[in-house]
Amino acid sequence: MKTYTLGFVGAGNMASAIIKGAVEKAVVSADKVYIYDVDTQKTKSMSLEIGVIPVSNIEQLCANAEMIVTAVKPHVLAAVLRALKPFIGDKPVVSIAAGWSADMIKSQIGEDKKVLRLMPNTPLLAGEGMSVFESPCNLSDDETAFIESLFSALGKIDHAPCKNMDAVTAVSGSGPAYVFMFIEALADAGVLCGLTRSQAQKLAAQTVLGSAKMVLDTGNHPGALKDAVCSPGGTTIEAVKSLENDGFRGAVMNAVVKCEEKSRKMSKR
Repeated sequence: MKTYTLGFVGAGNMASAIIKGAVEKAVVSADKVYIYDVDTQKTKSMSLEIGVIPVSNIEQLCANAEMIVTAVKPHVLAAVLRALKPFIGDKPVVSIAAGWSADMIKSQIGEDKKVLRLMPNTPLLAGEGMSVFESPCNLSDDETAFIESLFSALGKIDHAPCKNMDAVTAVSGSGPAYVFMFIEALADAGVLCGLTRSQAQKLAAQTVLGSAKMVLDTGNHPGALKDAVCSPGGTTIEAVKSLENDGFRGAVMNAVVKCEEKSRKMSKR
């Protein structure tokens, strides 16, 4: 597979996770990664920790990198794209900002530019991320394969058309927040029932981790896996009935719909 020298704009948690995972899995070497951030302390720290090369401005970044990754928050991306525009040339731009489609990015830097938009999530930090690529994109096959290998090193990848990317944001992009809330609530319940906080949190988190792995490994419908835990007249079905009475599934579905609507509004900025 062909590899490319990378230039990251932004040195936050997501950029750090992507770079660390790629270097650890030998997708790219640290000395082939350049990084720029207005917070120079962050770039210095990453350079010392990982071995990436910090640069002092966007122009230097574009001069050294063959592919640019914009790892910044959505509200910052417009300013970053304006700064990139004079120097980007024909280099591909990869964006992980929510609410910014490839077409929106091209409207800022040029309709002829090569752009890939994708939506990762924070479990990249644990090497178990979910990254969804907007398709189609106008990167070359080699460029696309390289970026796919980069994010495959950090979890799983998938593809979705632009029209579905807001739903992707609502399910997997924002989904970790809902799962963390569930883990917290499950642990709180354990404490209420007499467990220590540390034990309750460990039990709750491992239960979510193991359950998710069963869904992925077996390919079975979650409802079927749930049914297998519910013995006739037993404790689990009693708890499931309580969750249904309190609107658990409806609350989750409503939250995802609200998130998708917000993402869609952001996409029309």
